[in-house]
Amino acid sequence: MTIKIGVVTFPGTLDDRDAQRAVRLAGAEAVPLWHADANLHKVDAVVLPGGFSYGDYLRCGAIAAQAPVTAEIIKAANGGLPVLGICNGFQVLVEAHLLPGGLIRNENQHFICRDQRLRVENVNTPWTNEFALNEEITIPLKNGEGGYIADEETLKRLEGEGLVAFRYLDSNPNGSMNDIAGLRNERGNVVGLMPHPEHAVEPGFGPDTNIAMKSGVDGLKFFTSVIHSLVNA
Repeated sequence: MTIKIGVVTFPGTLDDRDAQRAVRLAGAEAVPLWHADANLHKVDAVVLPGGFSYGDYLRCGAIAAQAPVTAEIIKAANGGLPVLGICNGFQVLVEAHLLPGGLIRNENQHFICRDQRLRVENVNTPWTNEFALNEEITIPLKNGEGGYIADEETLKRLEGEGLVAFRYLDSNPNGSMNDIAGLRNERGNVVGLMPHPEHAVEPGFGPDTNIAMKSGVDGLKFFTSVIHSLVNA
């Protein structure tokens, strides 16, 4: 059984090739999806990668949320298709109302690029099932508008229903409320986060670890998790 994972490219996307490589390293087939596509080409899951869709004009992810391919993703996600949004992809998911809240400029008003420690808060999703609950991982972060915001009622619901998927450790890089780095939806099939798992999937190119420089591969579990979930569905 070959698992096919679609990776969307919007005008301005820049991490699509990295996401495709991560999909292949995990053992699935990467299927390129274009922003104007009116169907998802029978993929088993979708990744919305990072970048600056449509130049981040209007508001990050706001125009991409109106793209033809996003309309198809919304329909498929509501039917249970696993969808992962990374950085700009997370912003698109929020703008498309597949995840609640909003993402605003970093608290310090600066673009941040660094390796970031996270705690896995929820393993009951297709994208996180190979992690251990409360596992601490390190994957790269690079964004200028990653500050998560939500009203008090939404925050209470996210915390009460266990919908926070990842939380920042050591320090909060962008002022996100409740140190939220990533979320899942109620069904669990839609996950979004600001850090970039696709940049921590191959020894020699990931974050430093105690074992060796650039040896971190914590991001690979996102992609092997969804394959595991689909194969055992």
